[in-house]
Amino acid sequence: MISLKGLSAFPITPSNRDGRVDVGALRAVLDPVIAAKVDSIGLLGSTGSYPYFSRDERRRAVQAAAALAEGQMPILVGVGALRTDDAVRLAQDARDAGATAGLLAAVSYTPLTDDEVFEHFQTVARESRLPICIYDNPGTTHFRFTPALIGRLSRVEGIVAVKSPAPDASAVSGHLGELRAVVPGGLALGYSADWNCTEALLAGGDTWYCVLAGIFPKACLDIVRAVTSGDAARARQLNARLQPMWDLFKTFSGLRVVYAIANLRGVCVAEPPRPILPLPADAQRRVKETLAAMEID
Repeated sequence: MISLKGLSAFPITPSNRDGRVDVGALRAVLDPVIAAKVDSIGLLGSTGSYPYFSRDERRRAVQAAAALAEGQMPILVGVGALRTDDAVRLAQDARDAGATAGLLAAVSYTPLTDDEVFEHFQTVARESRLPICIYDNPGTTHFRFTPALIGRLSRVEGIVAVKSPAPDASAVSGHLGELRAVVPGGLALGYSADWNCTEALLAGGDTWYCVLAGIFPKACLDIVRAVTSGDAARARQLNARLQPMWDLFKTFSGLRVVYAIANLRGVCVAEPPRPILPLPADAQRRVKETLAAMEID
């Protein structure tokens, strides 16, 4: 079974205003992530703006990332779409371009039922033959996976992992316990929402699906390695040092902040896809001041 554990770094996908992926800028974003030896790359996730790109541009992004990674780590690729047939084709494209697994959200306009989501995921996994990570992202899809639905899906051939939004420290252990009770052993249970993920890992979560690691992989790897070595105190200390960044993420969104960081640090020149706007000047100043004070690398 494919292993999606440890630190999964989720980078932005630089592009022009017409939605054309800037492959050179994408390589510049991915170079330090690959050099840091993260455990996987989460390409075209929400931070990677997957819904905003055409099928051809998604394929180009995966091809570029796979060529750069050269098999050094798994590449998890967002394959979500409103229609099941489109999601199947996107997953097939990702597989053929070198993806290791697909990250599939319950993207919808008309609210979906549990049975509809089950059929959607089962069809994409079966027809694409790409291993699938369940992407529970109610903040964008407005659909929340129950433990019962995750339990059903976990027994579908080809479903290999779950990415859930991490609740706060008081609730994460209970959430993880609910999922462990309904999924088979070996299915990776991981979390996003960076500011809660240290506690999620300490509670026994398998994976940190991490926005910040897409721009500062080393700082996030240090936390994961501390957890892995059993040093909870150091993991919490390292996480506390990142609190100013978590405050920015919660105020402006990780996507907008990481675009600002990438531009401020000269990694690339890029804006988020419209209608998402770059941070206004006062917010960018706050990001710049935070970076200077933190001396993060």
